[in-house]
Amino acid sequence: MPQLVRGRVITPEAQIDDGVVVCDEGLIAWVGSAAALPTTWSGELPEPAPEQLLLPGLVDVHNHGGGGASFPDADNRAQAEQAVAEHRRHGTTRMLASLVTASEEVLLDRAQLLAGLVDAGEVEGVHAEGPFLAAARCGAQNPAFLRDGDPALVSALAEVLGGRLVTMTVAPDVPGAAAVIEALVGAGSLPSYGHTDAAAEVMRGAVHRGRDLMDGSGRRATVTHLCNGMPPMHHRAPGPVPVALAAAAAGDVVIELVADGVHLHPELVRDIFTLVGAQNIALVTDAMAAAGMSDGRYRLGSLDVEVAGGVARLADGGSIAGGTAHLVDVVRTTVAGGVDLVAAVRSASLTPAEVIAPVVDGAPFGALRTGYRADVLVTDADLRVQAVWRDGQPVEGAGQPVA
Repeated sequence: MPQLVRGRVITPEAQIDDGVVVCDEGLIAWVGSAAALPTTWSGELPEPAPEQLLLPGLVDVHNHGGGGASFPDADNRAQAEQAVAEHRRHGTTRMLASLVTASEEVLLDRAQLLAGLVDAGEVEGVHAEGPFLAAARCGAQNPAFLRDGDPALVSALAEVLGGRLVTMTVAPDVPGAAAVIEALVGAGSLPSYGHTDAAAEVMRGAVHRGRDLMDGSGRRATVTHLCNGMPPMHHRAPGPVPVALAAAAAGDVVIELVADGVHLHPELVRDIFTLVGAQNIALVTDAMAAAGMSDGRYRLGSLDVEVAGGVARLADGGSIAGGTAHLVDVVRTTVAGGVDLVAAVRSASLTPAEVIAPVVDGAPFGALRTGYRADVLVTDADLRVQAVWRDGQPVEGAGQPVA
């Protein structure tokens, strides 16, 4: 039985002020203005809902957990599913589960656990944040487990995950980084340049190498949370940031932005959208276990984290230790900072979906388009979640407090 939802529809290209989304058998059967609804469904047209926004289900490619559970710390599948459920009922219908730097044994063990969620379709794949990171810019990563680039570990993780090691953060200035980039591309994974102290020419070399290796594949490397875990741009020591911006503007990479109002100033986020365009930006949460939870003490991998005022910081040292927002909150903050709603939504849905899509079988996702998966996020005019559908099925607990 087809489902019809009416409201202000946000597509990758435009806003339809009085639009309708028709979902049938897990897919979007039609999208357009209410006035143009085919007669097939005209008898089922809902009443106008001008204060209701219809967004595609959001897609997060950098997420360590939420709801009190953490992917890097999960001992069993139920804990990992707890984190997935927290974000799904807040509108993130597709996501990567992000790990943090740890020993090889722990990384492979967590990858094995998450492989079960991948196989079940609960997550689309895994993002490994480390361990090939620069010690000077490791942030909330445990420096005890940092190491030089090791292609063998890349291959082992990719094998355990059955080809769903979608992205892996690597610092271009770490010894062996070039071999890691080659191993990632060879495994069907993407390098994500970040947690780096690289000079501009080193960053540019890595970007160009990755681009050349993937030439013709239609895939693009990413940049892990631009600006965070990197030296700030200086006019005599430009570093990696302007290189990443130029590469994104040229369409060579997708840059992640943790646009939660904590990691980046909203004015900077707005200017980056103007410079490189929404098609080259993936809004991410970098969420950890405290997402959706109260202030207190949490864990991120092997490190203790204190959350105060909704901001997560390492208990020892005070570095920002991931985010506590849901992706819909990031979209709201981005729009409040002056970014157009259509652009912000595209960067939280279709652009990150395009990062994942080549390794996922079946219908595409990340946009309200005919033939795409029926992942729909319904919000009020202030982007507060009202309902969520994933593959045409309602997500339990969405839009209401969960007991």
